[in-house]
Amino acid sequence: MRREDLTDLNSFLVVAEEGSFTRAAIRLETSQSAVSNTVRRLEERLGVRLITRTTRKVVLTKAGERLLNSVGPAFSFVDSELTAIANLRDRPAGLVRISTSEFAAHSIVWPAAKRLMTTYPDIQVEISIDATLTDIVDQRFDAGVRLGELIAQDMISVRIGPDVRMVAVASPTYLEGRTEPNSPHDLAEHICIAVRAPTRGSIYAWEFEKDGDELKIKVQGQFTSNSGSLAIKAAIAGLGIAFVPDFHAEAAIKAKQVKILLEDWCQPFPGFHLYYPNRRHHSPAFSLLLQELQRSRR
Repeated sequence: MRREDLTDLNSFLVVAEEGSFTRAAIRLETSQSAVSNTVRRLEERLGVRLITRTTRKVVLTKAGERLLNSVGPAFSFVDSELTAIANLRDRPAGLVRISTSEFAAHSIVWPAAKRLMTTYPDIQVEISIDATLTDIVDQRFDAGVRLGELIAQDMISVRIGPDVRMVAVASPTYLEGRTEPNSPHDLAEHICIAVRAPTRGSIYAWEFEKDGDELKIKVQGQFTSNSGSLAIKAAIAGLGIAFVPDFHAEAAIKAKQVKILLEDWCQPFPGFHLYYPNRRHHSPAFSLLLQELQRSRR
């Protein structure tokens, strides 16, 4: 097999995996026209069309599907073995890409990444902040960081943070002249600060639990946001009762800007976890970052 055959096959496989010449070009760090010409050259050499090009997407032909299914696993195996061999080097190096929420990025991931990069100058870390549940496999992240209850069951997860509670909080200004709620049902008589769930786009129904009794309460009010940090600011401003993770409210509670309501209905649940797919080989860089994150929890 000639060297150009391997290059052309690799370009075809990346286009097939990405479903786009544009995304394939970004991944291959070249131009879209170069990728298109490479695939066309492969088709001419084989004498068969592999990809049907449309204005919106690329579709594999029957021949293209057969080539992907037969050659793709071999290339994946070679790539995996090359990664494993590279991991044998004495000095850890490489890029680790992490998808995470903003709070976890600042409070958990960044401190660990900073220590790691200071100790190992050849290790690179990319932290991507995203409120949605990014598909880390599709977007080629090494791992993600999310609350434990949000992680898919087919992922390996490692706990890197303490338990978390959702807490209902309100400012003294808001509570002045009002009767504090004794039950989640009493929230219907109050102004609440709504949160729009970033993963679904709908208004989040507040979830409470006490002695095995679970309640979901739909709330409404003057202000809505998809940010917990903005919700707590609205609560401090006296715009209503907020229902946020305790880490967003911790500073305001300590400063007595807000107080917790319905505390016996606010039960803990698993905190932040690092999660990743089950791969055969992990780079030393990834393993070292995982160690730093676990060390942070102690």
